[in-house]
Amino acid sequence: MPLVRLLTDIIYPPRCVICSRFLWNGLLTRDSRSPFFCRECMADFHAIASPICPVCGRPFSSEAAEDHVCEDCLRKRPFYYAARAPYHYKGAILKAVHRLKYGSKGLVAKGLGPLLARFAALQMQAVEGVVVMPVPLHPRRLRERGFNQSLLLARYVSRALSADMDFLSLRRVRYTRPQTKLAKEERRQNVRGAFQLNDNATIRGRPILLVDDVVTTGNTLNECARILRKGGAQKIYGLSLARASRQERP
Repeated sequence: MPLVRLLTDIIYPPRCVICSRFLWNGLLTRDSRSPFFCRECMADFHAIASPICPVCGRPFSSEAAEDHVCEDCLRKRPFYYAARAPYHYKGAILKAVHRLKYGSKGLVAKGLGPLLARFAALQMQAVEGVVVMPVPLHPRRLRERGFNQSLLLARYVSRALSADMDFLSLRRVRYTRPQTKLAKEERRQNVRGAFQLNDNATIRGRPILLVDDVVTTGNTLNECARILRKGGAQKIYGLSLARASRQERP
């Protein structure tokens, strides 16, 4: 361990950004698994595995069945082509997202961003010319929070893909109620007309990767995709750090 880093760790002992445990592995030895998360929290990251819906990416509770299109996507195909997430929205990931969004812990993004970027590189390796776009916040909520957590994550994703990033063309023009407090149909109506495309020159004829922190029902992602499709985007993909199954939805 370099001397400067050793001295820094002694003066300011590194802690897990989720649970605040010290990240020491032994005497003057930092845990090498992650510079941001302790072993206990990393063990509580629940990776999504098949079976999932190949369209919206929703995980199914059964482990025996193969991937299959869910009932919602069969009834009405979403405007995006496919959406994926590496983790279930529970356990340590849920705590991390809450600290990121509601605890003004922008540092959490430095730990979560590389995880999402590595996942994006695997999922999007066959897609060329993609434009990365974070799901925007309304200016009022941006002032309240101080940052857009989706933009923080999207920066890591765009670098991993060596892709263009556009965080200005798609805007949130209507202040909406938090989706977690609404019923299914209310969530759909809540985001209807909430987004606007200022300039479609960047996205016309290009594949788009929409980045968000969490997808629950997928209504926000779908409304963004609807606006982008109207603006001439070629194919729209969704990427989030976590995805809620029906049982996990708040």
